[in-house]
Amino acid sequence: MEDDSKPTIDRRTVLRATGLAGLAGLAGCIGTTDDGGDGGSDGGDGGDGGGSDGSDGSDGGSDGGDGGDGGSSGPYEIGMVNSLTGSLSAFGQRNQRGKELALEAVNDVGIKDRELAIIEEDSESESQGGVSAAQKLVNQDEVPFLIGAVGSGVSLAIYESVVQGTDVVQLSQNSTGLGLTDFPGLLRMSPTGRVQSVALSNLIADDGYDSVAVTYVNNDYGQSLTDAFVNAWEGDIAYNSPHDQEQQSYSSVISEMNDSGADAWLFITYQAEFATMVNEAFSSGYEAQFYGADSVSGDNVISNTPEGSIDGMKIVVPSAPVEEENYQQFASDFEEAYGEQPTAWSAYAYDCVVVAALSIQAADEFTGAALQEVVRDVTRPEGEKVTTFEAASQILADGGGPSDVDYQGVSGPIDFDENGDPKGFLQILEVQDHEYVGTGFIES
Repeated sequence: MEDDSKPTIDRRTVLRATGLAGLAGLAGCIGTTDDGGDGGSDGGDGGDGGGSDGSDGSDGGSDGGDGGDGGSSGPYEIGMVNSLTGSLSAFGQRNQRGKELALEAVNDVGIKDRELAIIEEDSESESQGGVSAAQKLVNQDEVPFLIGAVGSGVSLAIYESVVQGTDVVQLSQNSTGLGLTDFPGLLRMSPTGRVQSVALSNLIADDGYDSVAVTYVNNDYGQSLTDAFVNAWEGDIAYNSPHDQEQQSYSSVISEMNDSGADAWLFITYQAEFATMVNEAFSSGYEAQFYGADSVSGDNVISNTPEGSIDGMKIVVPSAPVEEENYQQFASDFEEAYGEQPTAWSAYAYDCVVVAALSIQAADEFTGAALQEVVRDVTRPEGEKVTTFEAASQILADGGGPSDVDYQGVSGPIDFDENGDPKGFLQILEVQDHEYVGTGFIES
């Protein structure tokens, strides 16, 4: 069952960071990209990668032994399931870039005088592809630590079919689906969608609306975020209905939202579907205040909707603390290497690699069981706050234990809770002159 408890985000917190105007140019890059794929979205947590079963009958494999440690002098080998092809490949490319920058930072320092290597396999953005990739990494390569995957359905399929019942550590780089919270052994770097739903509820209420019309994509992603929103919302739900993906028209949905009488409309769907809805609402002359979950933002929406048609829309997206020095250094390195600003999704992949490296250094041996003992501790607030792998590594090299380290990632504070969820950092975007502008931040 879903946990109905609400994260501790009050309405003052939602709007507390609007004074970051000087960083608006940089902040506006979080959650928007030229390909629209990273646009602040878990992509299709998007059809959820084909669902969470994705099993071929395998119930796991390796117990996370040390077969992938390359002997006593070769690199420590871990695995990564990424979306190199398929519908979420734009995320996969950003993950690769974040991963490569993190590997460079780690290997410039070293882990116990050795390097880190990552064996990367393609999920093809589907659950079954993710399971096959994970089986290869866990059963054949015998990696004790697995980064993966993009899409909540893919991550869950990997965990349930391959990782569950073993000692392998799984840390997802890009999964916001609420269902992951029910699997404490499955860690993730991106925040749960529940935090996003509560933030949207607070934002709409703070804007003075007491009635809202909601439409959501008809899959686990859309349903779970909508359920969390409804649970948090204290006003009237005038309309609440799903819609299918890839329809030629959503005129009936838009008409019913308009007939509901609600002045605030919330869209929990994907870019293509939302763009179609916007065009139909605009051509019909309907007017409402639009709000959206992260998956409706992206340059594909901007380029496929009329100028002014979504001005004033507000969206809550996973973000990174762009005002922090470690993020700014990461963004500078990313731009120098790749000629563009990173998104939060690149930052999540970067932090997955650093957390894996710190766990390896802190563990007594390179096994899944030993890594399980320390992976949560190297980011806990009880330790000394550090913002780079080098600084965290030095604490461990000087005799400190995992609980002496509090790695603050380029994606923000991590602090995995008992469910494997991170603390989470979100940004509020507003559409102004048909462009996304960052207007505030939320730390849960």
